[in-house]
Amino acid sequence: MPTTKTPEETMFLAESLVRSINSPVCIALFGELGAGKTVFVKGLAKGLGIEDVIKSPTFVLMRSYSGRMKLRHIDLYRIKKEEEFLPFEEALMDEGITAIEWAERAGELLPEKRIDVIFKILHENNREIIINDYRN
Repeated sequence: MPTTKTPEETMFLAESLVRSINSPVCIALFGELGAGKTVFVKGLAKGLGIEDVIKSPTFVLMRSYSGRMKLRHIDLYRIKKEEEFLPFEEALMDEGITAIEWAERAGELLPEKRIDVIFKILHENNREIIINDYRN
């Protein structure tokens, strides 16, 4: 389980992960507010060669970016019921990477074959990041 001490280390971890991904996948991000989920998505974007500024889609719920693979960034922070995720379910079947912040709010609608990234705040800047790959 990697531990990161800076946002740059968190981004590098995500960048390294996405460089090994060559087929569509959902990356479900779990962790409390300020744990580093959006920073991780910035690293995914960098690893995909995306140069756009990555902003949290908290109020628009989803943003899309083009790079080596398409990146969809979904933020479910404002979702209160699993059913509110239904309009985004189609994004999970599309090509590219779909990164979902606050993935626990999608409940049973998350695909079984996915990568889970769990963030635990250890200290002010230190994060333990657990990556579980359920694609096989």
